[in-house]
Amino acid sequence: MDLVVVAVASGLAGFVDAVVGGGGLVLVPALFATYPNAVPATLFGTNKGGAIWGTAWAAVQFARRVTLARLTMAWGMAGALAGSFGGAYVVTLVSAGPLKRALPFVLLAILLYTVAKKQLGREHTPRHVGSAEARVAGVIGLAIGFYDGFFGPGTGSFFVFLFVRVLGYDFLHASAAAKMLNTATNLAALILFAATGHVWWHVAAVLAVANVAGSLMGTRLALARGAGFVRIVFIVVVSALILKTAYDGFFPH
Repeated sequence: MDLVVVAVASGLAGFVDAVVGGGGLVLVPALFATYPNAVPATLFGTNKGGAIWGTAWAAVQFARRVTLARLTMAWGMAGALAGSFGGAYVVTLVSAGPLKRALPFVLLAILLYTVAKKQLGREHTPRHVGSAEARVAGVIGLAIGFYDGFFGPGTGSFFVFLFVRVLGYDFLHASAAAKMLNTATNLAALILFAATGHVWWHVAAVLAVANVAGSLMGTRLALARGAGFVRIVFIVVVSALILKTAYDGFFPH
């Protein structure tokens, strides 16, 4: 029964993650509720072991339908991978407490900016080309990758917002790019968790199948409905992230 519960949660997480990111909002709490006595690191590792497949699947599906510059994605993914490893190392030395309390305010600023700028991300008008765009993507990947390794919540939303605001992508292209970079950060985290034995592979395998199924539905819907739909889901997910991170930051369990 436990596997059924987390599989359903993983499918829903895959759907949300495929559209705009934020699937961890669904799957991580479900894992903690279902396995309350498990070591947190093991649940986080198991989450990554299942979620990475849905993210990677969505990245491939988006890449087939949405044109993204290969050099830009290569630099972005390399930066994300390196940043995630760096963040994971730093979190062993420094407390993430202050960041946890600041996060809801950062997300609120992003939400208000997105709502105020009604045309933001509706049209795909890249501001850079070639190696210039690739370098900016690399910096975005490094910065948000570091954040993902150090703390994590809202990584996909940060990727989407920065690709829209800094690089001039529409929400559909930004979501496609975010899947590529998020796959890299998830891979870094999974390697670290697996190396320390913090992955339940039998549970992760079930989560992976459900996550890919949800990801397939989410990807198809995002591609069919376009940037306007992705923008709406982005606003909803960021709003949920604000509530969740505010609760976690100021009312710790």
